[in-house]
Amino acid sequence: MRVAVLSDVHGNLHALEAVLQAVDAAGVDEVWCLGDVVGYAARPNECCELVRARTSVCLAGNHDLVIVGTLGLEEFSHDAAIAAGWAQEHLREENRAYLAGLPSQTERAGTLLAHASPRDPVWEYVLSEDVALAALASTEAPLVLVGHSHIALALGLAEGRLAGGLAPAGTEVDLAAARWLLNPGSVGQPRDGDPRAAWLLLDLGARRATFARVDYDVAATQAEIREAGLPELLAVRLESGS
Repeated sequence: MRVAVLSDVHGNLHALEAVLQAVDAAGVDEVWCLGDVVGYAARPNECCELVRARTSVCLAGNHDLVIVGTLGLEEFSHDAAIAAGWAQEHLREENRAYLAGLPSQTERAGTLLAHASPRDPVWEYVLSEDVALAALASTEAPLVLVGHSHIALALGLAEGRLAGGLAPAGTEVDLAAARWLLNPGSVGQPRDGDPRAAWLLLDLGARRATFARVDYDVAATQAEIREAGLPELLAVRLESGS
């Protein structure tokens, strides 16, 4: 089975559409989304509707849960809270109900999917070796997929040793060589220095994973953020992927 893994769309419709075009060209059997469909950018409804139509599995991220009211706005920093409050006002009821019904962790095809980490599927960032080791120790799954950090990562555990790190575009992983924790990076707001929209191609039959990036119309997303009156930083950071 070939699977496209997406995460952290964050209301960026132009990035999502570009990724799905690349996904269609690659030819996959399923699309999995690791959460945070909304927040930050200004097209939450369109992103919800497209993710709902195109994915076999979708998780709820922390932004999704805040925007639907499961978590409070006080959980967020200033700019994130402003964007979440705006999305709360503009999200249509059917999309609110969709996000509210999503889990933050699940299993699919022998793979553990969590928005943040297996230990804390809503909030924990997997950004250090210690946290990655603890995350892998908390499950027996041979493959763990996480999002949340907006940074593409490939971390493998074999014979008690952890190896790997950042996973730039074109990185290939032999899934049979170790237990792996993979983060596809962010579709809608990358923070690993590459502003292109990120996604991950899994070939579960061949036991391979390939990290991919796609150009999209950054200026169009920036214009929508500014037109909505959202914080300027949310527009500016898209240029650098930071």
